Amino acid sequence: MTDTQLMDKLVSLAKRRGFVFQSSEIYGGLGSVWDYGPLGVELKKNLKERWWRSMVHERGDIEGLDAAILMHARVWEASGHVEGFTDPLVDCRTCKARFRADQLDQFQCPQKPSKHPGEANQCDLTEPRMFNLMFKTFMGPVEEDAAVVYLRPETAQGIYVNYLNVMQAARQKIPFGIAQVGKAFRNEITPGNFIFRTREFEQMEMQFFVRPDEDERWFDEWKEARMQWHLGLGIRAEKLRFHEHAPDELAHYAKKAFDIEYEFPFGWHEFEGIHNRTDFDLSRHQEFSGKKLEYMDPATRERFVPYIIETSLGADRLALVVLVDAYREEEVEGELRVVLGLAPALAPIKAGIYPLVKKDGMPEVARRINDDLRRRFPVFCDDGGSIGRRYRRQDEAGTPFGITVDGQTLEDQTVTVRDRDTLVQERVHADQLVTYLEERLAP
Repeated sequence: MTDTQLMDKLVSLAKRRGFVFQSSEIYGGLGSVWDYGPLGVELKKNLKERWWRSMVHERGDIEGLDAAILMHARVWEASGHVEGFTDPLVDCRTCKARFRADQLDQFQCPQKPSKHPGEANQCDLTEPRMFNLMFKTFMGPVEEDAAVVYLRPETAQGIYVNYLNVMQAARQKIPFGIAQVGKAFRNEITPGNFIFRTREFEQMEMQFFVRPDEDERWFDEWKEARMQWHLGLGIRAEKLRFHEHAPDELAHYAKKAFDIEYEFPFGWHEFEGIHNRTDFDLSRHQEFSGKKLEYMDPATRERFVPYIIETSLGADRLALVVLVDAYREEEVEGELRVVLGLAPALAPIKAGIYPLVKKDGMPEVARRINDDLRRRFPVFCDDGGSIGRRYRRQDEAGTPFGITVDGQTLEDQTVTVRDRDTLVQERVHADQLVTYLEERLAP
């Protein structure tokens, strides 16, 4: 199976099983905007909750925040986004396609797929022009410069402008962090690769405020902690790596930066970044707002603007990592079996419940078990088609356990529990199913 075939199959499965749909599909779709279906929203929720638990609930030095999407326009002037958040754009006068001028070697020419834009004789590229990636809108009834606001291109700035509020309200001291999960928007010139690069996306960011002389220690700690967290999701270690930004790759605010990359079917690409942002952000907001954002050490009385160690993870990219990493095809008894081998704790549906046949009281028992389990877990009762077909549907959905009500259930109240990955089946008393699942679904 080629890499292109794998992505095509994954996109097809995502729609078929209700993970991800094309936005506004009945109107022809909206470019690189996606809707999460019943299973997709559960998977993404599980990932976000796991991240939040590890960042906020399991630590005493990180607080949560949910800042507004719309912010004062001066925020984006201070951050550098108004002036510098741009990409070079070129148009092809022949095919009318648009490309990033600095990434022409990554695209195929529509006129000559074996060549890159600009290489074919038919190509007629315009001169590059700078294109700001922020979505602009207006607040209030009048569309004028004074009413301009932006859809935030990142969630971090909401943390920076609230840094003093959170520290004082939560009675925190340096070092401490602020975590946030939220939507961001970028008017990408060349989005693509399914949910990898989209115009509307969700970020899970944590900004950790430290003394300037302790930045390198904290950077190293967070770099290793983030890699271990991803391994804890069950992602294959051989598919993960660090990429350190060379001096010419570093953002203007960064002293040091590492990406965590995954080997997607379309190559190695970043889905989380760990950055030492120094005191750039707080210093700029202090300058533009006129408000002091210094911290005074209560022990030494020393004043300083904290350095910031950032961990920035794309929730949509992480969902794609998990889906790609879990997808597999195998042959069982001469038939192709498609499986999403998701970690049980991440799976959208924890168990499928199946009456072996639609008679002899089995459907009623299955529904009673379903009603009892769904108070604690997302489960799905399915009585349509052969038992093998029902197993296959839930294998594709990533459901780790299948519970079958059969003739023996009517005699002794035991059911068959099938493991998605090993295909091993064992008898479990119906009264013990909650305990059985709780033990196997723990993160």
